[in-house]
Amino acid sequence: MLDTLAAAEITVRDQDLLQRIANAPSITRDVVTRQCQSEQERRDAVAGLSVVKRRRVTTRHALEEQGGGSRDRLRHIHSVLAMCSLPYTRQPAHVREWQRTQGKMSLMVTAGKLISPEDGTWVEQPLPYGSRARLLLLHTCSEAIRQNSPVVEIEDSLSGFIRGMGFAVTGGKYGTLTSFKQQINALAACNMKIGVWDGERAKTVNTQPFSAIDVWFPTSADQKMLWPSTVTFSQDFFNTLTKHALPVNVHAVKAFANSPRKLDMLFWLGYRLHSLNDPLHISWDALREQWGANYSRAANFRRDFVQEIREIKEVFPKLPVKVHEKGCIIAPGATEALAIPAMSRKR
Repeated sequence: MLDTLAAAEITVRDQDLLQRIANAPSITRDVVTRQCQSEQERRDAVAGLSVVKRRRVTTRHALEEQGGGSRDRLRHIHSVLAMCSLPYTRQPAHVREWQRTQGKMSLMVTAGKLISPEDGTWVEQPLPYGSRARLLLLHTCSEAIRQNSPVVEIEDSLSGFIRGMGFAVTGGKYGTLTSFKQQINALAACNMKIGVWDGERAKTVNTQPFSAIDVWFPTSADQKMLWPSTVTFSQDFFNTLTKHALPVNVHAVKAFANSPRKLDMLFWLGYRLHSLNDPLHISWDALREQWGANYSRAANFRRDFVQEIREIKEVFPKLPVKVHEKGCIIAPGATEALAIPAMSRKR
């Protein structure tokens, strides 16, 4: 028994693994030792990777250990937001409107103003953008679905949510606290038009994501940064959310939390798998229309798109997506390919 533990110490260095071996009953210690050696080897391999690569590897490993999707790990995003994305980067101050159309859905976002608690003046807010805005919408949409109410009771600590998404919690002008607060303000101030049509009828919903929220936070660094106790979705937005909520695995979101493009692609692929009955062939022109707005050269867009799909498939190797010289093919497949439990389809 002691010889086994001594041998394990040659390859197992992490204290939690050594403790697991030491605590194992003698009858199973050899098995536990081999498991800990394998885990140490996996950790050593991951340690030399970049942060973003490590996230993908550890997420895939976690999903494999958990045996795929589980409903307690599901979050939700509005389907229109999954198909028609927000800006990836901060837009120039004079740009006050953003529009994106995909298939039979369209989204128009108009930047708004908030009243200042300091002097009561109206202050222009930018268009919401980037991964922070997407994560905040995912979080609040998920809570609205879970609580089945447009008035969402949310956790007290903004820091807890940020940490849960895999970010370090930092203050200061360029810290994560500041960047998330800016996106809350931008989302609270903006107006959205959501359009859906089917060739015969069309519906336009003119709404704000949040109709009520205490959006101005303390400016002093020594004051505790709190969420408001509630966020209230507008009734129109909540009604469309309950009809068009797209499930997403929260572990997958964490793997790509720093990349708004990959978050959008993850949402987009989830929507496609949720609705396809036949293989969908998408040309490079169509892909570039949706994903290549910032590219001046088609070759650069193709190169990056191929790499992004490859990185998503590092986490989800069974994802039924193939890229070829004419574009890509998304085959009908179970949503389990994205670690989402099977559920009835919404048409």
